[in-house]
Amino acid sequence: MLKGIDNRLNAEVLFALRAMGHGDTLVLADTNFPSDSIARSTVLGDLLRMDNLTAAEAAAAVLSVLPLDTFVDDFAGRMEMVGAPAEVPPVQAEVQAAIDAAEGRPRPMIGIERFDFYDRARDAYAVIQTGERRFYGCFIFRKGVIPPEA
Repeated sequence: MLKGIDNRLNAEVLFALRAMGHGDTLVLADTNFPSDSIARSTVLGDLLRMDNLTAAEAAAAVLSVLPLDTFVDDFAGRMEMVGAPAEVPPVQAEVQAAIDAAEGRPRPMIGIERFDFYDRARDAYAVIQTGERRFYGCFIFRKGVIPPEA
């Protein structure tokens, strides 16, 4: 255990989050996402796991240490539902609440069409597979910066 670090973050996830740079992306995936095969194409090349957590629990833990990009509209994205791209299922609303809590204000995610999501995921820095079993529990976060102290 470490002081000030969410105990849901394991060593491998912390390593990847620390190694990422400004603009790098992270995929947070549900259990149905082809995480292993997609992860092989990422910068890290290995699948990371947070198996015992829902998407919202994993997002809250990750966002406790990962700043989201403030310079772009695609700082966070959700996989759109096929046939209902504007619909936001409960799993996505829960992750949106985690983003808003981490940001201290509402910052809506963008929707990403399913196959575009897969393509973007292959270009990510890393993929974390969660224990989320609900459909459409897949997200992409873009790392921001931590400003210097005043």
